[in-house]
Amino acid sequence: KTLGARHLDELVPEAEMFVLFSSIAGVWGSGGQSAYAAANAHLDALAERRRTRGQAATSVAWGPWAEAGMLVEENAEDYLRRRGLTPLPPELGVTILEDAVARDLGCLVAADADWARFAPAFGSGRATTLFDDVPEAVAPPTVAPAPAGDSDSTPLMSALAGKGPAERRAVLLDTVRTGAAAVLGHASADSIPVDLPFSDLGFDSLTAVDLRDRLMAATGLSLSATLVFDHPTAQALAGHLADLLPSSTPGDITAALAPRVAADPDEPIAIVSMACRFPGGVRSPEDLWDLTASGAEGITAFPADRGWDLSALRETGAFAAEGGFVYDATEFDADLFGISPREALAMDPQQRLLLETAWEALERAGMNPRALQGTST
Repeated sequence: KTLGARHLDELVPEAEMFVLFSSIAGVWGSGGQSAYAAANAHLDALAERRRTRGQAATSVAWGPWAEAGMLVEENAEDYLRRRGLTPLPPELGVTILEDAVARDLGCLVAADADWARFAPAFGSGRATTLFDDVPEAVAPPTVAPAPAGDSDSTPLMSALAGKGPAERRAVLLDTVRTGAAAVLGHASADSIPVDLPFSDLGFDSLTAVDLRDRLMAATGLSLSATLVFDHPTAQALAGHLADLLPSSTPGDITAALAPRVAADPDEPIAIVSMACRFPGGVRSPEDLWDLTASGAEGITAFPADRGWDLSALRETGAFAAEGGFVYDATEFDADLFGISPREALAMDPQQRLLLETAWEALERAGMNPRALQGTST
C-alpha cells in the first residue's frame, strides 16, 4: 500500500483531500511486525511531506477496529483487550475520520488504550519514555505494598510466617511456578522448569505483566513491569521476592542485614578451574600446555573466514604474511547466551570469547553457570 500511496501522491498533487489509513504499529511498533510497522510509518511521513509542500494530507494511525478487518480475521480481539487496547466501534472510527478531515489535521493516532494496562506491558521488555507525557501511563501500580510487620496481610505471607530461609524460598518458588503456569495456560506448576528463562517458556510482554500482577496480589508488594525480564527464571524471581519480603524470624532479619565479610588479603587463592583461547588451535589449558611443552608455535597464515581482502592487503606490502590468530573466533553459540545472531555479529569478538571462556571455566569446575545468575559471582 505504500507504493500505491506514493503513486497517488505524484498523480494528484492538487487534491482537496488526501487521506491515508496508517496504523499505531508505525507510531510505537508492533512485536513481530517490523515490516508492517515500517510501511505504516512511511504513510505518516508521506502525509507530513505533502503538508510541508502546502498540499492536503491527513494520516490516521488507527488502533484496532471492532467487527471487521484483521482483528476479526485473526480472532485477536480478546488478546488485544488483555493487552490494554479496546477495539474501536466502526461508528466511532468514522466520526473520528470525519472530524480529522474537517479540521485539516495532519498525522494523528486514533486508539482506545487502557494505559494502566497497555503502558506497563509495552515497557516490560525495555525501558521507554514514549508515553511519559500521558498521565494515565505513568501512574503508580494500583496494588499497595504490604504493611510492615503484617505477616497475615495475604495468604502467601501467612504461609511464610515462621519458616526459615530455605523453606521460604521453596514456598516462593512454588508461588512463582504456579503463577507462571496459570498465565501460560498449563495445568500444573510442574510444567515450569526452575532454571529455564521465561522467554524460552513463551512469555511475552503481556504474559510478563500478567505474572507480575499475580505476584503483586499474592505478596502485596509493588513490583516493576520489567520484573520477569530482570529476573528471567522462576528460581531467580523467587530469590528476588525473598529479598523483598519482610522476614518472619529474627534470625532471618539478622542474616539479611549482616554486611558481607571482607576477604582477608593474605588468604591463599585456590585456582580450581581455567579456560582459554590462544592461537595455534589452543582451546583449553591442556592444549596450551601441549603447545608449550612441544615448543611449537601458534603462528599461522591469515584465516580465510574473516571477510578480509587478503590479496589487496598483500599488494600494499604493509603487513606480515603470517600472524597469531584464534581459529574459531568467528564461531559463537549466540542462542546459548540469549543473544540474537545479528547482535552477535556486531559484538566485539573479544567479548564473545570472554563469554565462552567464562562459561567453560565454570563448567570445568563442575558448576552450572545458569545457577549463578543474580549472585555476586
